[in-house]
Amino acid sequence: MLNWANFVSQCFNGLVLGALLALISSGLTIIYGTLGVLNLAHGAMFMLGGYAGWLAYEYSHSYVVAVVAGSLFVLVAGIFLERTIIRFFYGRPPEDQILVTFGLGIVIVELVRLGFGSLSKSVPAPEWATGITSLGFMIYPTYRLAVVAIVAVALLALYVLLYRTRLGMIVRAGIEDAQMVDALGINAYRVFMVVFGIGAMAAGFAGIVNAPVAPITPDIGGDILVQTFVVVVIGGVGSFPGAVLGGLIAGEILSITSMFDPAYSQVMLFAAMTLVLIVRPYGLLGTQGRA
Repeated sequence: MLNWANFVSQCFNGLVLGALLALISSGLTIIYGTLGVLNLAHGAMFMLGGYAGWLAYEYSHSYVVAVVAGSLFVLVAGIFLERTIIRFFYGRPPEDQILVTFGLGIVIVELVRLGFGSLSKSVPAPEWATGITSLGFMIYPTYRLAVVAIVAVALLALYVLLYRTRLGMIVRAGIEDAQMVDALGINAYRVFMVVFGIGAMAAGFAGIVNAPVAPITPDIGGDILVQTFVVVVIGGVGSFPGAVLGGLIAGEILSITSMFDPAYSQVMLFAAMTLVLIVRPYGLLGTQGRA
């Protein structure tokens, strides 16, 4: 039944989903903006982080250990993939990049399915974030509120990395003009390796943080990947603030539309993307050079 309480609750759900989409999309937009690689394996990185964190939790029974282990595992996996496969496709046509990353995503999913089966896995919320919290005008699951705070801290850390460090300066310069960075004598390939690893880690971190909210399955990255690409298009390709803004917008669209008819949530998301592209072809915060 549609009422004010349900609407506010769905808005909070949209904030949680939007925060997660913003974090995942920030990793994807950093990779594409700097490396020019359309990484269709990004959804698999999200899933991989969830499984790595779940496995760590099974042995440690610690949420913190699960989050750290899941994130670091995906960071290492991202660097390994960049060094062994991705780096050979930097100068290749976009369709080659799409095919190889799409194939990598399938391989990762099927390897996880082979190792862990198709049944869903779950990670419980930490003790300090269990139960519900009264907000005065409504009650809401404590862990979902914690997810917003955790993701906000992660996005702040990425912001500091991109806008307050030398590596971030190089990455942003690479987004604007990769050839100029190379001409300045900077080891672009080493930077690319780090960027791909950080981008993958952002998705992996989101994967384990989301595990107490939604069960982990080998196919969980599929829908997330589609939504993430929509977020990047809405916000602007290569724009970190655009990824955050696009994620929040997409989360609210998906959540509020689901309140009326879940079957149309994806439809409304793509409709919003189409409208943005008509009004601003380069996204809300994107520029022509990043398209």
